[in-house]
Amino acid sequence: MRIVVMGAGAIGSLVAGYLKLKGEEVYLVGHSEAVRAVRENGLRISGCRGDFKAAIDIYELLISRPQLLILATKTQDIARALQDNLAFLKDTLILTTQNGVQAERIVAGLVPKDRILSSIVMFGATCLEPGRVTHNFEGDWVLGNVFADAADARLVPVSMSLNKAFPIVISENISGMKYLKIFVNANNCIPAILGVSMQEAFSDPRISALSIAIWKEGLEIVAKAGIKLVSLPGFPVENITRLTGLPAEEAARAFSGVMAKLSRDPLYGSILQSIKRGRPSEIDYINGEFVSLGERSRSKADLNRKLVEMVHAVEKTQRFFTKPELIKATEGLLGLSTAVGGV
Repeated sequence: MRIVVMGAGAIGSLVAGYLKLKGEEVYLVGHSEAVRAVRENGLRISGCRGDFKAAIDIYELLISRPQLLILATKTQDIARALQDNLAFLKDTLILTTQNGVQAERIVAGLVPKDRILSSIVMFGATCLEPGRVTHNFEGDWVLGNVFADAADARLVPVSMSLNKAFPIVISENISGMKYLKIFVNANNCIPAILGVSMQEAFSDPRISALSIAIWKEGLEIVAKAGIKLVSLPGFPVENITRLTGLPAEEAARAFSGVMAKLSRDPLYGSILQSIKRGRPSEIDYINGEFVSLGERSRSKADLNRKLVEMVHAVEKTQRFFTKPELIKATEGLLGLSTAVGGV
């Protein structure tokens, strides 16, 4: 397939680089600084598969009509990215990769729904410097269609190309999976508030206890909203319900142990990556989705609302909070002060 990856951040760069190394016809679209870096030095990939350099074409705008556009921008950048390139997108299939559940709605405001496919990435990557990406850990790539009740036949040829980069799973209920993925990503706000890697943040059980509290509040909200969570490959719903059902200290220790082994290289969540690059994060589409759901279903989302506010404060001031400041700001929400045992 003629493929374009739009968005030269962590996921977009990794996907484009691996597809190019496997011989696929693909080029990248990214911001000017990414274009300059990749043209001068190539696309450099390191991490769990080794070190590579991919000689890949990259432009600031589309230069030809692709059969498949892999949309790897942040959710808040989707509308502008598509509007700037609509002339080349007639009949093109558009595959979303964004966290949260709003990407398809935004895309559908610009192109017909029958040209939109959805995906969830279960692999992890970090990009703190244009043109250089670290592949932190492996995972499947889930494909589906949020606008269809059954598997979309068009996903078969798409999967045949993308399977060269990552193992593909086709889902008949990707909407339920996307809501579960919000839980997977919801803890990214904590390292972003602290300005540290995931491993460093969650090595402290007091901070891991905050993650369990985020999940507890989220479960109450989605239940009241009538949303059914669907298990992801390698991450069943029971991962959430089992941990949140344990005593707080036991759950925090278990979560801390899992996060310590997540990646050999320091892993910076997508929210912190955006902050470090001086760009707005996707916090409003992750923890902010719990807040929006809570407002619609009249459920309390006090903890997630506070964390969203703190991330926006970091974005605005570029000053990170300390652990004591984070714990103090959130104590009293869902009984957190008891769970973490103080500072």
